[in-house]
Amino acid sequence: MTYLRALLSKDFSWLRLQVQIHLLNRKPNVQISPKSYLGKDVKFQLTSDGYNLGGHISVSDGVRISDGVILAPYGGSIDIGENVYIGPYCVLYGHGGLKIGKDTLIAAHTVIIPANHSFEDISAPIREQPVKCRGIQIGENVWIGSGVRILDGVFVGNGCVVGAGSVVTESLEDFAVAAGVPAKVIKLRT
Repeated sequence: MTYLRALLSKDFSWLRLQVQIHLLNRKPNVQISPKSYLGKDVKFQLTSDGYNLGGHISVSDGVRISDGVILAPYGGSIDIGENVYIGPYCVLYGHGGLKIGKDTLIAAHTVIIPANHSFEDISAPIREQPVKCRGIQIGENVWIGSGVRILDGVFVGNGCVVGAGSVVTESLEDFAVAAGVPAKVIKLRT
């Protein structure tokens, strides 16, 4: 019925989206719910800089991913729960695993990177040292403001709010409101 309605109204955006999701789901290790929305230029980056890094991307029902978003698992995984919103031009990496709980809002230009370069050996170039990957988990019903950076090893608890421009380097307990560089808890939502 929706397909017929789209044809009659000459609005082919719904059809374009369904074809896009169908083609992406044909890629190995990509699972996108047909009940989700993808902006026109969302990138699922399973290869990068000439390397086939692989990894897994899973997008649940009701997820809305805006234009310009890059999802790059870099051999790890990106799992996005139900009804998550990801704003324009966010970059989400999955090196050590990224899990985003349902009903979470991520504002524009946020970068989430579950990996970090080693640099302890001063006799070797940093690019040749191993990458550490502990992963990032974001709870349910979280609001992440615009331009936030979330770094490896962080757990963001359920119901948290992270202020715009913050850099999250340490885990946040449930219902924390955090802001700053580095982000500090300024109050609890209880």
